[in-house]
Amino acid sequence: MAKIDLTVIPERRERTIQRVRERNIIIPTFAQMKNPDLIPAAIKEELRNIGLWDVHPRNLFRITWKNEPVPFGGGFGPVNILEFPSSLTGVPARIIGLVGKWFPTGAHKVGAAFGCLVPRLVTGQFDPTTQKAVWPSTGNYCRGGAYDSALLACDSIAILPEGMSKERFEWLSKIASEVIATPGSESNVKEIFDKCWELRRSGQDLMIFNQFEEFGNYLWHYDVTGHAMEEVLKRVMGPKDEFRGVAITTGSAGTIACGDYLKQIFPNSKIVAGEALQCPTLFENGFGAHRIEGIGDKHVPWIHNVKNTDLVAAIDDNDVVAVMRLFNEPTGREYLIRKGVPEEVVSKLDLLGFSGIANLLTAIKTAKYYEMGENDIMLIVLTDSMELYGSRIQEYRDQFGEFTPYHAAEAYARSLQGQSVDYLLELRYADRRRVHNLKYYTWVEQQGKTYEEILAQWYDRNYWTELQSQVEEIDSLITEFNERVGLIKKYQ
Repeated sequence: MAKIDLTVIPERRERTIQRVRERNIIIPTFAQMKNPDLIPAAIKEELRNIGLWDVHPRNLFRITWKNEPVPFGGGFGPVNILEFPSSLTGVPARIIGLVGKWFPTGAHKVGAAFGCLVPRLVTGQFDPTTQKAVWPSTGNYCRGGAYDSALLACDSIAILPEGMSKERFEWLSKIASEVIATPGSESNVKEIFDKCWELRRSGQDLMIFNQFEEFGNYLWHYDVTGHAMEEVLKRVMGPKDEFRGVAITTGSAGTIACGDYLKQIFPNSKIVAGEALQCPTLFENGFGAHRIEGIGDKHVPWIHNVKNTDLVAAIDDNDVVAVMRLFNEPTGREYLIRKGVPEEVVSKLDLLGFSGIANLLTAIKTAKYYEMGENDIMLIVLTDSMELYGSRIQEYRDQFGEFTPYHAAEAYARSLQGQSVDYLLELRYADRRRVHNLKYYTWVEQQGKTYEEILAQWYDRNYWTELQSQVEEIDSLITEFNERVGLIKKYQ
């Protein structure tokens, strides 16, 4: 029941093949995203003359955690990571972040969008010659969807709240066919869903790729991000080290799927779901507005495997804003260096956008709660970087004034190293069931999911593993599709 529909529609697929051939498009497999060594050498050679953000079809092969961290002409290497020392975090545990900046668009959501679009493209379920792809999002996902659509020669409609950063809107206006700003900010997800229903009823020929319910989002992170994290652990773990878990703000619940993969390898590891204290939906069925851009809330995503989640941590958005300024204001960086944080680390702290900072604070809370030591490892994801939020720095300067050494000391002591285990809930079986049951009000009552399936998500032991097993089938469809297009032959 949970499986992605991979039914082939031959006539529509033939039109898609023709369009893709005309646009010189070759689609990478999940296997190539996990292991770029499988990418043909001739494609890698072409990439030497292509910028990371260029709207060029070969950049589909850069949807991987393993891009060389350069803006132009890069190849591939190990997974990009940043390890946070105890001098910064205040805990002895090793906290390591996978860096999302070096994806096309500057955020890893371009991979999630790929996971949603491509299975429907290669089966002919989505016809780019007649249909528009609709990407509802609180930010990076619709950017990734619009980018993937442009690469794949599809018209796109990006939907996001009007309160998101102006950098998002400026970039989208150049890439998406249409941009729709819905009322509110990060927490206003229902308004996005309402706009989707309005579009459905408009009579337009379109397909909506709702990241909160699209299992391609889950599957891409389970497989590609999960394998990337496994490789990082093999690289950094010493003989005495122990992997303790992942800490991820839930957002659309795509990224947190990597925890399902890791828990299958490390059964004792934990999956920690972070959210904003100002909107504690998982923590206490709460609601509200907040400033942690990129995590969405006020509902439980359909694709969240709640039964596998161990803890919920609510992060104060005031702490996230304070740490953002500490990490990016010159005075803040000077203070961190005086406190003994290595300059090499300080120089890279702009690799954390707002959700990345929230993930870091969630990991610090978790490390304190479990009293982790120097041989314990937590993994997080740095979804995007401050490159996408430059205007926010000036906005906070205008709102709160100059960031002084006193502010730096306060942010370091209270918002960073002062993270407590308050607002952290270790989920009992009943707590997990309570969170899962929240799906009913959004997905069954409002969005057309069935009562039978919401029960299956909880009671059917094969529900999630059947979905996880589809990667090879999707890769086979991609391979067959590329062969029918015919362009791959000159690279083999």
